[in-house]
Amino acid sequence: MELIEFFSEYLPIFMFLSLACLLFTGYPVAFILGGLAIGFGLIGHQLEMFKLIEYFNFMPRIWGMAAENLVLVAVPTFVFMGTMMERSGVANEMLYCCQVLLRRVPGALALAVTVMGTILAAMTGIIGASVTMMTALALPVMLRQGYHQTLSTGVIAASGTLGILIPPSIMLIIMADLLAISVGTLFMSAIIPGLMLAFMYLTFVTTWARVQPSIAPPLPPELLHVPSNELGALLIRGFFPPVFLIAFIKGSILLGWATPSEAGAVGAFGAMVLAGFKGTLKWDVMKGVCQSSGLTIAMIFFIVMSATCFAYVFRSLGGDDVVEELILEAGLGSWGLLFLIMAIVFFLGFFLDWIEITLIVLPVFAPLVAELDFGDHVGAEEVVYWFTVCVAINLQTSFLTPPFGFALFYMKGIAPKEVDIKNIYLGIIPFVFIQLIGLIVVLTFPDVALWLPGIVYD
Repeated sequence: MELIEFFSEYLPIFMFLSLACLLFTGYPVAFILGGLAIGFGLIGHQLEMFKLIEYFNFMPRIWGMAAENLVLVAVPTFVFMGTMMERSGVANEMLYCCQVLLRRVPGALALAVTVMGTILAAMTGIIGASVTMMTALALPVMLRQGYHQTLSTGVIAASGTLGILIPPSIMLIIMADLLAISVGTLFMSAIIPGLMLAFMYLTFVTTWARVQPSIAPPLPPELLHVPSNELGALLIRGFFPPVFLIAFIKGSILLGWATPSEAGAVGAFGAMVLAGFKGTLKWDVMKGVCQSSGLTIAMIFFIVMSATCFAYVFRSLGGDDVVEELILEAGLGSWGLLFLIMAIVFFLGFFLDWIEITLIVLPVFAPLVAELDFGDHVGAEEVVYWFTVCVAINLQTSFLTPPFGFALFYMKGIAPKEVDIKNIYLGIIPFVFIQLIGLIVVLTFPDVALWLPGIVYD
């Protein structure tokens, strides 16, 4: 009898532990989340903690949180925009322009890849598209020019992950929706931390190339020679149009001219226009973009729907109260709880994708963090934005840390055969440390994330 009472009291914890174990099976996450929601609902019914009629609440919640959610309308449009940029060749020309502009700097090609990854992050917010495209376009060129595999793969993987932090990020849109906070304010909070990380990448690559020139040989003068009278036309044709599109999308959201869904639609149309001017907007390209976008969008929304069901059953069984009670009994305090959450997110990043971590961790811990008191360090109204940006920076590591770093899998699938997975793992190590340093900076100085929203709204 005591065993049954113990199991009943901590049933949500067993539900969470079951999720952690099943995720290692490799079974699709959406099926795991949905299956656990149904299974533990039945267990809860046997223990008189859950009523079967509550299953009927799944559909209204799925409809309200996913199908009818106007914020998530932006996800398909930004996915389409990023895929169109990849397939149409617009991004390829941007990479070439970046190489031309940086050709006199040590590690010029690696710097060009970093700049290109930052620009793609601002355009797409899709890690798979950015890393895959940058690997296909830049990695063979870097290897041919004598760049070491560790530097080449590390730069591509790290710069590609900026897509989840620099707006318009799909992850930030989903985070804002989960926490019922302003997308525009969250976008502004993430801009400076994202650009700070990009600057740290550039500084590290330049320093490494200067200290150890053999790892990033200088480019042959004739390779990227562009006559001065042709440079302007090259920039006008290949660099300024996509940069203008980025500025227009970002500016319309931050200045309140358009909602994220409206700006996403404009971005998707703008990507088609750029492809049309380039002459690559053909039926085969459009068909491939629609198919690839459809698969990505379906995967995202399937996980959102199943995670909605999981969260409902978890809370219905008293999961929020159990977690809060365990944390309060631990006596960690505000900072102790924050560091614990960051450690959990970092650890989960070794095994899970950002979608699963976001949908599992944020609904459980964000309400607790919102009630914490950090004194003069950060205001009560700003805590949730500061916390969300910190989680977003932390989640970048989930794409780079083995054994399940998805950016590494994307890269290995596209990279030439001579690229060893060991060198890919070695290449990302310094960039993971840089990301953690960036996280510490934002935790220590909240104004890095909160200064820009304060300027705009004040």
